[in-house]
Amino acid sequence: MVQLKTMALDKLIEERLKKLENFKEAGIDPYPAQSKRTHLTSEALADFSKLSKSKKKVFINGRIVGLRVQGGLMFIDLQDESGNIQLLVRKNQWKKHFNLFKNNLDIGDFLEAQGPLFKTKKGQKSVDVKNLRLLVKSLRPLPDQWYGLEDVEIKLRQRYLDLLINHEVKELFVKKSKFWNATRSFLTENSFLEVETPVLEAIPGGADAEPFVTHHNALGADFYLRISLELPLKKILVGGYESVFEIGRIFRNEGISPEHLQDYTQCEFYWAYHDINDLKKFSEKLYKKIVKETTGGLKTKWQGKDINWGGKWPELDYYKLFKKKVGLDIDKATLTELRKKVRQHKIKLEKGLGKGRLVDLLYKKLIRPSLIQPAFLMNPPALLEPLAKRSMSNPNRVERLQIVACGTELGKGFSEGNDPVDQRARFEEQMALREGGDKEAQRLDEDFLNALEYGMPPAAGFGFSERLFAILMDRPVRETVIFPLMKQKK
Repeated sequence: MVQLKTMALDKLIEERLKKLENFKEAGIDPYPAQSKRTHLTSEALADFSKLSKSKKKVFINGRIVGLRVQGGLMFIDLQDESGNIQLLVRKNQWKKHFNLFKNNLDIGDFLEAQGPLFKTKKGQKSVDVKNLRLLVKSLRPLPDQWYGLEDVEIKLRQRYLDLLINHEVKELFVKKSKFWNATRSFLTENSFLEVETPVLEAIPGGADAEPFVTHHNALGADFYLRISLELPLKKILVGGYESVFEIGRIFRNEGISPEHLQDYTQCEFYWAYHDINDLKKFSEKLYKKIVKETTGGLKTKWQGKDINWGGKWPELDYYKLFKKKVGLDIDKATLTELRKKVRQHKIKLEKGLGKGRLVDLLYKKLIRPSLIQPAFLMNPPALLEPLAKRSMSNPNRVERLQIVACGTELGKGFSEGNDPVDQRARFEEQMALREGGDKEAQRLDEDFLNALEYGMPPAAGFGFSERLFAILMDRPVRETVIFPLMKQKK
């Protein structure tokens, strides 16, 4: 079946190549560099009454999505980014190339149409074409005209076709633009400065993740693609800026899942002279703005459940939830007890994992899936967050919040650790875990420690990724990326 489709498709392409030659032989450039446009389709339709009365000729450009020929008439449905409009081409008004165009145009070609606007006898708003120009001759038939576009692999690998055929998908990425615009506008309105930091790093830091490695030819050294935005932004606080943020790409060499990508967009902001209590109020306001501007309201659907982002979000205590769901006291639990629990629940257990990683595995398996409505998960073990400030009431815990909803983490922030002595000790603990086999444990970064030794003001930091957008759209995160990374075909 696939072979038959391929053969038939090859034949269609061959026919279009012949039509391309027909245009060339007639002295028509099938790919001109210049075109005229006076109105988008939406503008022409919005001003239809005024334009049709004035008989003013407009120039409309777009792709053919419908084509019907009735004797000396051609009815063409033309589509641009803003919408569709009908073109009516009459042979008695445009004799020069009527037959050439009638016999050689295909759905998918781009045209420039010139003429006044009018209504047909059936009342359809149209362009009465006085001149037609070919802008692009397409050589492949669009999917819905030939083999459809149901295969998810094709949709993601050839996303441009998905955008052409599926209006819902096209609208999805308009919403994604609104998502990041809402983020940026909220932060800039609150006096945050947007900055850019390097993608290539000598030492990857700021998160528990395995990095991608690349080689810099001119410097003759290996570098890493960043796994977080955190450490460079905190160095900027040392330099004297007090409120900074970055929306940028980060890269993590980890597994694929409905929630995980290997390269994705993340926002992080750092806020001097503020702590976790300020962050709680601020992040809730930020999320509500994002949700409303992206979706139009504060209620969304996720896997058939109603999610309410309005109202005040509750606080959940990490230790209490762990005790209730797992049955262990985090501070008292031994490595042996934690490993036993992990095996009991059939969680994949890699060698060399420390206590913090085991606690995190149990949390993700037994607790997180049940957290459906938006909430703050507060103050986990210090073992989980080596960059966060320790709690004054219990140094085994850190002042961290996670925004959780829909069974997953949708952002986290904390009072930032700024004690260089404590930070060095915690980096050394992480390095010991790396030496024991934990590939995702953090690395000791001397340059960052040097910066802390000059003094970083007390600050709160927060980060979230485009996973939040995927949850709002109730889609796997890979489907909310225009061009997700795909396995290369052999």
